[in-house]
Amino acid sequence: MKLLVDQPPKPVEAETPRVLALRRLTQIAELSRQQTELRADLFNRARERSKPRLGDRRNEGSVLIIVLWISFGLVALTLYFAHSMSLELRAADNRVAAVEAEQAINGAARYLSNILATVAYPGVMPAPMEILCEAVPVGEATFWLIGRDTNDWAINLTRPAFGLVDEAAKLNLNAPWLTAEMIQYLPGMTPQIAAAIMDWRDEDSTVSTDGAEDETYSRFTPPYKAKNAPFESVEELRLVAGMTAEILYGEDANLNGVLDPNENDADATAPYDNRDGRLDPGLMEYFTVHSYEPTGGTNINSQADVRALLETVLGQSRAGEIITQLRRTGGPGGQPPSPTNYPPVGSVLEFYLRGGFTLDEFAEIADYLAPTTNILVNVNTASQPVLECVPGIGFDYAAQLVAYRESNPGLLRSVAWVAEAMGSDTNAILAGPFLTTRSYQYTADIAAVGRHQRGYQRVQFVFDTSEGTPIIVRRQDLTHLGWALGSDTRAELLAWKEQR
Repeated sequence: MKLLVDQPPKPVEAETPRVLALRRLTQIAELSRQQTELRADLFNRARERSKPRLGDRRNEGSVLIIVLWISFGLVALTLYFAHSMSLELRAADNRVAAVEAEQAINGAARYLSNILATVAYPGVMPAPMEILCEAVPVGEATFWLIGRDTNDWAINLTRPAFGLVDEAAKLNLNAPWLTAEMIQYLPGMTPQIAAAIMDWRDEDSTVSTDGAEDETYSRFTPPYKAKNAPFESVEELRLVAGMTAEILYGEDANLNGVLDPNENDADATAPYDNRDGRLDPGLMEYFTVHSYEPTGGTNINSQADVRALLETVLGQSRAGEIITQLRRTGGPGGQPPSPTNYPPVGSVLEFYLRGGFTLDEFAEIADYLAPTTNILVNVNTASQPVLECVPGIGFDYAAQLVAYRESNPGLLRSVAWVAEAMGSDTNAILAGPFLTTRSYQYTADIAAVGRHQRGYQRVQFVFDTSEGTPIIVRRQDLTHLGWALGSDTRAELLAWKEQR
């Protein structure tokens, strides 16, 4: 057996540089071929994926529609919020204008309070030319005082009168001398309503002729009782049996004393009217609960007080003549003259007639004389329908008095002019107990607009000056009644706005 002996390996034949170079070139060529094949494969795959397919096109169309709807929704939301912001801005601007108008009204009330507190002659209503009452600027706001022309108010068609409203120019529902017979001839009034008004305010439950008490009101729905106490407001008349809104407010739906277009179109729009070109203001125009005259002054039934006043103003000689004249003229019931006092005098107007004064003499002392009652009608400012209710005046003299005072404004210094205008001492004496030429309560119906003629507001105040210092006894917001300044004022404001 032959023993195998490990033999050393044969030495590896060393590669020459040429062989190495060829091997590397072969490897590089192989890598290049593989990369080319890989690129071709990737290109083919990409081309396959890029080929359009029916399902892909449908998906892409759905996506487009969804995107469009989303875009439309976003645009709509944008427009909605933009419009909302525009409305909010306008509303805020209108609110600012309304606040300006409210402040202008409050400022006007303070202005009027100051005017009434400093009048030269207490009891004399300031004339419109003596106060600021039409288109008065207050900052960016403007205010007006809506008044009444009691001489020609019925012909106002497009523009209200401006100024204060005299409450003494109306019939006081609580006047003790007021009767159903006196008021039953007012426009729109009936004997039944007149009697029901008297029953509503009296203290008893006795039904007057044509009147109404608890038995009548208990049949209403809902039922209630007669008040049997003084009226607290003119609007309270709405509770009186037989009274309707049409009778109380008439054609003057917004209570401005102007015949607005909707108040002269028959039944086309509220309120119902007769389309006669004249305004029927309803009973609201003729009644009040605020008139009151202080009774301080010289008692015309006290000979000693009258003599003292006459001697101070007219001199001792003329005072003696007047006292003698008062003694000669008998009082009510033909009472004989008294050595210590003259017969009772029923009114300041009767005092004038019985004393034999001249107009100028009486004008000097009239302001010092105390009335015999403290609820009277101001004959200088009352409308013709109100004067027709006063005994002694009636339908025979009311128009005559209105015409006289309109033609002779300088002669209205005292109640004496009534006798001169009527030409009948008998009728003047009958009317005297109900008449005065003084006023102490005024309504300020203030309307205002703010910036850009927007934010219209209207508030009505009643001032009482009977105690010297003006007091606001009533405040009522009338904005809800709508525009009250007439079509002319509206056209002026629009023209002014276009010019800016």
